[in-house]
Amino acid sequence: MNPYTNEVVATFPDATDAEVDRALDTAQAAFEEWRDTPLADRAALLGRAAALLREQSEEYARILTLEMGKTIAEARAEVGLSADILQWYADRGEGLLQPRVLEHSPESGKSAKILKQPLGIIYTVEPWNFPYYQVVRVGAPQLMAGNTVVLKHASNVPQSAAAMEKLFHDAGAREGLLTNLYLTRDQSGRVIEDFRVRGVALTGSEGAGAVIASQAGKALKKSTLELGGNDAFIVLEDADIAKSAEWGAFGRYWNAGQVCCSSKRMIVLDGVYDEYLERFTAEVATRRAGDPFDEDTVLAPLSSQGAADDVKALIAEAVEHGATATEVGEPVPSTGAFVQPTILTGVTRDNPVFRKEIFGPVAMVLRAGSEDEAIEIANDTPYGLGGSVFTSDEAHGQELAERITTGMVYINHPTGVKADLPFGGVQNAGYGRELLDLGLNEFVNEKLVVVSDIDGVF
Repeated sequence: MNPYTNEVVATFPDATDAEVDRALDTAQAAFEEWRDTPLADRAALLGRAAALLREQSEEYARILTLEMGKTIAEARAEVGLSADILQWYADRGEGLLQPRVLEHSPESGKSAKILKQPLGIIYTVEPWNFPYYQVVRVGAPQLMAGNTVVLKHASNVPQSAAAMEKLFHDAGAREGLLTNLYLTRDQSGRVIEDFRVRGVALTGSEGAGAVIASQAGKALKKSTLELGGNDAFIVLEDADIAKSAEWGAFGRYWNAGQVCCSSKRMIVLDGVYDEYLERFTAEVATRRAGDPFDEDTVLAPLSSQGAADDVKALIAEAVEHGATATEVGEPVPSTGAFVQPTILTGVTRDNPVFRKEIFGPVAMVLRAGSEDEAIEIANDTPYGLGGSVFTSDEAHGQELAERITTGMVYINHPTGVKADLPFGGVQNAGYGRELLDLGLNEFVNEKLVVVSDIDGVF
């Protein structure tokens, strides 16, 4: 579906059981060759894929805009970020996979080292909000490690999923290195149960994460989960309010608010609350909604009409329990999956929406009477993905960052995504890390090899 017009673009059949079986056979055969492929050759493949993304950036970007509605500018940025991640592992992956020589006592052996060896097929389940970045975030490190990847993407981005498989094929990958399958939920369970699948990575909702993690655990497979977020955006009284409001509008409304680590809760100290709210509202009002292929469009439709309806229902629920919803800016188009940019104020802790993730262009602006209260509000969430502290005192900002229960905290910037920074959260935001060496090591066998010349027995 094109979410800007709500028109059907194309239809794709579910995979047959026979296709699933063939795909797993092919992925295993590819693994048996790929695990013995020199590290330099693996890196070269990733480098070629990065180059193809850059060379064909516009073609890849237009698929994103057509399928899930993100603005063409944001689509180009996602293509560029995906290329950066591929290139990061192409440049550094070989070094990260070198054996680690251990320092040890003579009694422990003559020599000891840890090898990093691939496990097998990694099954990855990915969402629609960043159709390339999410795939590459797992795929690049795991392919570099020598694993193969089977992808189940979100059902509303089938062309993006196919484009990812084609990218690696065009870069020179043999069949089965990265395989896209249009799987049903039952087939997904079958894939997890297959012994050749040695790890499962999911980015998605809490509900999907609970199901996948349960299936993986039952099958004795390691899993990583990147789930929802309800990031706090704390503004202290010494912050640059104009800059904070500008970053707040960006941090909440980019990708139409459909970002796990989006700045969903603005927690503003009482002394600057009124000024921040005024400036933030003005910034949000500048976001022009329209055709996402139009270069001047800043606010895109949501990924589907269903997603838009869910966001509107949460706004209504918040208001029903005492919050004030202020619609901001020029009216959004009446057709397509649009939601009017909205600011919620007066959201109390007994409001059921207070602890829910709103995946759309809706911000909560909350008042805090002290820094301690701001931290308390920030931590009053089942999630723990990212967060921000805005202050002119960077050292103090870092002190507060240590008190926020999340996987990531940024000082004077919304939670971000970069090729050279790790990503992940705690609590109901999931577990495990992606990118850098942390992501690469999630699905490798860290094998100990000891050479001993010690005589005698214990």
